[in-house]
Amino acid sequence: MSGFEKQRLDRLADVMARYVGGGAVPGLVTAVSRGGEVHVDAIGTTAFEGGAPMARDSLFRISSMTKPVTAVATLILVEECRLRLDEPVSRLLPELAEMRVLRRPDAEVTDTVPAERAITVRDLLTFTWGFGQVIAPPGTLPIQAPMEERLGRTGPPQPAWAQGPDAWIAALATLPLLHQPGAGWMYNTGSDVLGVLIERAAGRPFATFLQERIFEPLGMVDTGFSVPAAQLHRLTTSYATDPQTGARTVYDEPGGQWSRPPAFCSGAGGLVSTADDYLAFARMLLDGGRCGDERILSRPAVELMTTDQLTATQKAGAAWVPGGFDSSGWGFGVSVRTRRDQLASVGQYGWDGGMGTSWANDPRQGLIGIVLTQGMWNSPNPPDVCRDFWTSTYQALSD
Repeated sequence: MSGFEKQRLDRLADVMARYVGGGAVPGLVTAVSRGGEVHVDAIGTTAFEGGAPMARDSLFRISSMTKPVTAVATLILVEECRLRLDEPVSRLLPELAEMRVLRRPDAEVTDTVPAERAITVRDLLTFTWGFGQVIAPPGTLPIQAPMEERLGRTGPPQPAWAQGPDAWIAALATLPLLHQPGAGWMYNTGSDVLGVLIERAAGRPFATFLQERIFEPLGMVDTGFSVPAAQLHRLTTSYATDPQTGARTVYDEPGGQWSRPPAFCSGAGGLVSTADDYLAFARMLLDGGRCGDERILSRPAVELMTTDQLTATQKAGAAWVPGGFDSSGWGFGVSVRTRRDQLASVGQYGWDGGMGTSWANDPRQGLIGIVLTQGMWNSPNPPDVCRDFWTSTYQALSD
């Protein structure tokens, strides 16, 4: 398969440079790979004020791009028969047995009915287990206040706040589900539950399992839930922007929340990584679970993970942006394109990170794309820098 046209690849770099020059972000790193070609571009600086030049190995908080990694770890244990897709998770997470469910999402927290069936591993992977982020202004639903009190503030990852995995799952179990298991799709929290489940199934810490079974085999030397002190100079500064006023604030500095190991390693959004590390992970998936002589997953497992698993009913009941599933579905930890309404092919899969990152594989094109920035998203809809990265990547294909 051919790679990229140089003139059009230069256009990608020019478009990205405009976002840095215009002050939208202090810097960014892009990586595109196809047909044996790999192009990585580092632009700008690691911070608006006094930042070092951005480098190929600069570290970024990849937030929800952690979710595909957690899904792969789950499937490793499924293939070893230590987990089963359709078994109740209560075998290893007894805290989630006999859950209660709100009569309606807007019901009082005590107005519940019993869950009609057990929560399964598949439910967690597909985000259909009945619980997740409430995409609504604070105070909209009665469940929001106890969720924040017991599980932490909804929004960007906050590793410094979290309690340990056993305490976290116990706190989660005191809350009712928002819908019956299997009835609809709710974002995010399923991946955090999977992290606890993986830890118990593997018999060792979640972070250790990822290190031994994914990061070390793939040579992902800079990926983890915190950054060693000797490498903090490579960690970029994270920024948030007020959607109403446009005011920009620092969300996290290099010496902040990711400078020490967290009590709770979030399978939904806790990882720090680099462009090359995540490229190795993406290439493994595009190659059917193999990286050189290392096989992380079987090809059938990768195909299952990257196939839309949602029914029309589950999509219709999703608490997400309007039309969010019009041209896509959800596999295990990844979004899957089901209709071609952009340049991407049907079957493209991947996911984004709300702290400013985006990744996708396009098997039909043999393409991998990654963009890492420090600018936090203001909504579930991607910012222009991510939209233009994908447009510019596809227009650069040589055939």
